[in-house]
Amino acid sequence: MKQTLQAECARLGIALTQEQMDLLCAFGEALLEKNKVMNLTAITEPEAVARLHFADCLALLNVVDCRNKSVIDVGCGAGFPGVPLKLGEPSIRLTLLDSLQKRVNWLRETLDGLGVEADCVAARAEEYDARERFDVATSRAVARLNVLAELCLPFVRVGGYFLAMKGAAAEEELEKAKRALTVLGGTAERLAQYEIGGAAHCVIVVRKVRPTPAAYPRRFAKIKQQPL
Repeated sequence: MKQTLQAECARLGIALTQEQMDLLCAFGEALLEKNKVMNLTAITEPEAVARLHFADCLALLNVVDCRNKSVIDVGCGAGFPGVPLKLGEPSIRLTLLDSLQKRVNWLRETLDGLGVEADCVAARAEEYDARERFDVATSRAVARLNVLAELCLPFVRVGGYFLAMKGAAAEEELEKAKRALTVLGGTAERLAQYEIGGAAHCVIVVRKVRPTPAAYPRRFAKIKQQPL
C-alpha cells in the first residue's frame, strides 16, 4: 500500500511526509479489516486502495487550495474523499456527513484512534442544518450532478467551492445540471481532469456566487422525483 501511495503521490506532484503516509496506510488497514464484517468498500487489494481511494482523493488538493479551509464531505461513505484530504492537508477543518449511523460510528472511532480531528455526523444531507458554513463541499459517487448540487451547494458559503468527483460522463452531467447550478447559486468554473490507474477521472469545479434560495434543499423524495 505504501509503495503504491508513494508512487502515485510522486506522479501527481503531491508531497506527503512519512507520518502522513503512515497515517493513510493505517487508515487503509483499518478500512480493510472492518470491511470483513461491514460493507465499506468493494476495493479490497491494498495497492488498489492506495491508488483508487487515496490517490484519487488526494488529487483534489491540486484542484482547489484547501489550506485552512472548512470542508464538508457529503455522503462520505467510508470517508472518501474527506479523510485522505484531511490527512494530506492537516489544516483542513473536516466534517464527514453520512446518513448511515454505523459507518459514522466507525469513522469516529477510527479517526479518534489515529489522533485525527474531524466532526463525524450521521444525518441526511437535506436535513443537516449547516447552511453556508463551509468553504468547500465535496462528494464522490453519490448521485447525478443535478441532484447532488441541491444536496451540496446549500452548505457552501458564497465564494466557496463545490467539488463533484465524476468519471467519464462528467461533461454530459454538467450540461444537464447547468440550470440547477444557476438556481442554487453556483456556476461551473471548470472541469479538472487527471488520470488514476490508466483511467480518466474528473472533478466538476463549481463556484458559489450567490446565496442558495431558502426553498432549497427540498425533501429528498422531491429532489429525486423532480430534479432541477
